[in-house]
Amino acid sequence: MDAPSGTSPARVAELATRQSRLNTTRQTVRVFVLVAVVFTCNLAASQDEIAPEPAIVARLAAKTLALDAVAVEGALVAVGERGHVLVSEDGGESWHQQASPTRTMLTGVYFHDRDLGWAVGHDSAIVRTTDGGVTWELVTWAPDDEAPFFDVWFSDADNGIAIGAYGAYYETTDGGATWSSRWISEDDWHLHKIARADNGKLYIAAEAGSFYRSDDGGENWMTLPTEYQGSYFGVLPLEGDSVLLFGLRGHLFRSDDAGESWQELDTGTVAMLTDGLRLDDGTIVIVGLAGAVLTSSDDGNTFELHPQANRRGISAVVDVGDGSLILVGEFGVKISTLDQLIAGES
Repeated sequence: MDAPSGTSPARVAELATRQSRLNTTRQTVRVFVLVAVVFTCNLAASQDEIAPEPAIVARLAAKTLALDAVAVEGALVAVGERGHVLVSEDGGESWHQQASPTRTMLTGVYFHDRDLGWAVGHDSAIVRTTDGGVTWELVTWAPDDEAPFFDVWFSDADNGIAIGAYGAYYETTDGGATWSSRWISEDDWHLHKIARADNGKLYIAAEAGSFYRSDDGGENWMTLPTEYQGSYFGVLPLEGDSVLLFGLRGHLFRSDDAGESWQELDTGTVAMLTDGLRLDDGTIVIVGLAGAVLTSSDDGNTFELHPQANRRGISAVVDVGDGSLILVGEFGVKISTLDQLIAGES
């Protein structure tokens, strides 16, 4: 990044720092192309200068890069590169690509109920469906900002939060039709993942060892110290104030006081950890790059590593509810079971 002539030394240093962070981020998440950003988070940029192009229907869309998925009332929805949206109504046995209003990479998806859902992605894109993912409308799009969203969450049909690069934190109170932005800390670290605990607390896993908690539904956020200065890409609330936080180089931490203090857990891997879930029988599954799969049968106090033979990166894991799991990642979308994951045969 070249500074314009006459730029002050302080501005040059700032630009150099931002470029360094950009290069580091690109290297860290190269497999999933999660971030390719420069600083600016202004959704007021003109969205009419360049008409958005709809996603191309591809015969092998279910085998291309997928980044997130959700299960809701018997249906599965997955999103990924080139604006692909895939829906399955048979537990993941078959997938059908749906029309999408954008070709930008979609990184996160959330459904309030069987009909109402949202997905976010690069180019500050937010898309919304009211018919279970069959059709989608583009409600926010600002390609000139080159600022991706990474995750989206709604407390009800109207109130939601979208988070992303360089501290991007956007809120809606009208079901995603309009969004407003604000800062939740003095830093502009990338905000990667938001999750709600059963007790109502909200957590955000972020860049540079940053971790945020809200005790009032997102009205106010506090920054809590952690034991690691690298990026966190996933957060998994357990029961009560217990929570797991994980990310770069296989780092996994547990807190039993809502993030006030942390204990590092052995994972046996240096692969980036990306997502996790807790099954109905209490088994915890955490997945990551290079085919990393961790399981715990003691409520997340210890974990066993089960590297998958194909070594392909896993971005997210979803519980179908019938003993099956849906994996999304480099390979697209596919169905598996806990036994297959433990055997390394996903």
